[in-house]
Amino acid sequence: MSSGRDKMITALKGIVVPKLREKGFKGSFPHFRRISDEKIDLITFQFDRYGGGFFIEVAACSPEGFTHSWGEKVPPNKVTAHDLHPDDRLRLNDKGGQWFRYDIENATENIYENVANEVLYHLYEAEEHWHKSNNSY
Repeated sequence: MSSGRDKMITALKGIVVPKLREKGFKGSFPHFRRISDEKIDLITFQFDRYGGGFFIEVAACSPEGFTHSWGEKVPPNKVTAHDLHPDDRLRLNDKGGQWFRYDIENATENIYENVANEVLYHLYEAEEHWHKSNNSY
């Protein structure tokens, strides 16, 4: 793992994950879930295999978990956003496929904190998606 990626994960764990915990999310990086009687809200961080960026996908599923088309059942405490079909996920900050980038040329050392704070700003998109997806699974 690159040191840039390590620094980005550290910033996300220090800035974003505590806010997710405040909102009732459980799990460990990179997959989190908020389980209620009505549904499970999901959020997953996925890093670019070539480095320098990541995206965040959110989804919602039944409180019983998720069953794949081939019959495999994923329990509520294991389901992730990536279990759901891409059409049933929302990518945050999706302005033409834009990723959250921390490999910006001439970036300062606090680029990691800046990007983590940008993620916080975009969490409203996730909340809107989860609110709209109530009982749509």
